[in-house]
Amino acid sequence: MAQEMLTESRLRLIFEAGIDGKGEPIFKTKTFNNITKSATADQLYQAAQAIAALSADLLSGVERSDSSQIIG
Repeated sequence: MAQEMLTESRLRLIFEAGIDGKGEPIFKTKTFNNITKSATADQLYQAAQAIAALSADLLSGVERSDSSQIIG
């Protein structure tokens, strides 16, 4: 039976940085690598809120991206 092993976790913050000429929102992202693999969604959201408080742009979204290795 194959097993999955979590190898890496990243946190991505999406900020709304303004409006373009067509009236569409402009988004910027900031990615943080080497996030603790055991961090919960609540912990990551709190960290994102704290980081966003330091930015002049509006926090639009928070994403977690995990990478795993499949061992057979």
